[in-house]
Amino acid sequence: MQLQVKIFTVNKRFPLTISRGTTSQTTNVWVSISQDGIEGWGEASPFGVGNHSQSTEKIKEALQEIAPILQPFSPFQRQQVEQALIAVQAPSAVRAAVDMAMHDWLGKLVCLPVWQLWGLDRHLIVPTSVTIGINSPAAAKARARDWLEFTDVRVFKVKLGSPDGIDADRKMFLAVREEAPNLEFFVDANGGWSLPDAIAMTSWLADLGIKYVEQPLPRGQEQGLAELKARSPLPIFVDESCFTSTDIPQLANYVDGINIKLMKSGGLTEAMRMVHTAKAYGLQVMFGCYSDSSLANTAAAQLAPLADYLDLDSHLNLINDPFTGALIKEGRVLPNDLPGLGVQHSASAT
Repeated sequence: MQLQVKIFTVNKRFPLTISRGTTSQTTNVWVSISQDGIEGWGEASPFGVGNHSQSTEKIKEALQEIAPILQPFSPFQRQQVEQALIAVQAPSAVRAAVDMAMHDWLGKLVCLPVWQLWGLDRHLIVPTSVTIGINSPAAAKARARDWLEFTDVRVFKVKLGSPDGIDADRKMFLAVREEAPNLEFFVDANGGWSLPDAIAMTSWLADLGIKYVEQPLPRGQEQGLAELKARSPLPIFVDESCFTSTDIPQLANYVDGINIKLMKSGGLTEAMRMVHTAKAYGLQVMFGCYSDSSLANTAAAQLAPLADYLDLDSHLNLINDPFTGALIKEGRVLPNDLPGLGVQHSASAT
């Protein structure tokens, strides 16, 4: 199979601030594989977690290096391709893009959407949360109003872990809740709390009807999760602490759920493994995203019927998304009936 790479930049309608910083623009990579006149698409998005960083440049270089490695393979050979890319230590975002593209190629070959190839039921897809980043209480309320006017919102994910401390977190959260008192809320601290602050905040948030708290402690401080779980009245999910299925066994006793992202996991194949591993340990699962376009989020939506929670909203905050794919209906990100991933380039979409 032949590999092609194109770079594209997407701009956020509203910049997003989390505990680690602010982003308003990202440069992602569009990957296509072709064989027998069929082209499959995937996306690689840059991300960073602690000392782990996959930049656009690193992704692009890795894709150029693996192009000759992929040439002898067919898109049917996903297992062999995955092992070949792991052997050369290809970044997980690169593996994700290639894996997406191979699934897309297969669906297009047999003229079926990927979710249907897996026998999944779109009626089981839950509403996605949409994200409100760290900001002043007034700005956070304004952002909530923007979301409510822009799309059919059912769930807000509120980013906490403010560098100004948990008092600032409390004020901002109450402001958002005041703006949308009837919605469901999730909270994501992105590792921005210390253990004492996490204990205090989970107790405080529990009285406000929060569903769960995501990544309360920084990656690398997982030893504190046991005490936090014992004292938290809310379920604890991890994101930055869990990349692949091999991370789940050592976390399972200390958390209630995991956030699966295609860029971390290395693609749909590993994401499916993570779902099954998590469920075997009695954990809940959610699917999340980085600054992904409709291409990657539509790929993740193929697995959405298996998720307890969804946070696939990054494409909704883009002003120049080059792709169209999954539909938004009643707050849910629904994969369509087109073959493969069901993604089209915006310029040619109908």
